[in-house]
Amino acid sequence: MTKRDPFKYFKTSPEIIRLAVMLYVRFPLSLRNAEDLLHERGVEISHETVRFWWHRFGPMFAAEIRKRRIEGMKSSRWRWHLDEVFVKINGERHYLWRAVDHEGEVLESFVTKTRDKKAALKFLKKAMRKYGRPEVIVTDKLRSYGAALREIGAGGRQETGRWVNNRTENSHLPFRRRERAMLRFRRIRSLQKFASVHASVSNHFNIERSLSSRPLFKQNRAAALAVWRGLCAP
Repeated sequence: MTKRDPFKYFKTSPEIIRLAVMLYVRFPLSLRNAEDLLHERGVEISHETVRFWWHRFGPMFAAEIRKRRIEGMKSSRWRWHLDEVFVKINGERHYLWRAVDHEGEVLESFVTKTRDKKAALKFLKKAMRKYGRPEVIVTDKLRSYGAALREIGAGGRQETGRWVNNRTENSHLPFRRRERAMLRFRRIRSLQKFASVHASVSNHFNIERSLSSRPLFKQNRAAALAVWRGLCAP
């Protein structure tokens, strides 16, 4: 069966669309910043075009990235780190739940209005449907986690303690930088959409520069860019 070309009715080349989406999602840039950077490269588009491309193609790119790595992650040997952060939407406090694996890559992002047992249970079930059950689940001392894990029969896998959840705490930093650049969010739906896409793109370009030699880093970076340039290719 022939794969449908998502760029079929667009006059702009797929290479420019992928570049625009990558600039906006990967780096802490506003829509107008992305427009200016593309202008310097000879691409004349408006910031509203960047917005349209990101809404149209961002979830598609993120879904293909997740599909490439999700099959190898359904293993009981994995160790998850769970945490939630406060995010304000139109002045109201909401909660962004995030699951991070032992390598520091974000597995799942989920937005709720509360952080009770019901919200934690929904978040855990959603993550486990995609990635299976991990061997260890590291959380803070929020009691909602313990109640939700006991209900699904995973209470014995929970681990809490001082500093053991620093991995997920550090994983919030790239999202916080993007949140400031976007002047926060106005709807739950837009927050959920952006958080999911941003997590996948960050995972894809997470080369761990400090843990590899310069030649290996350059090789991994080139490989990540090559994969990105081939996303959603017909």
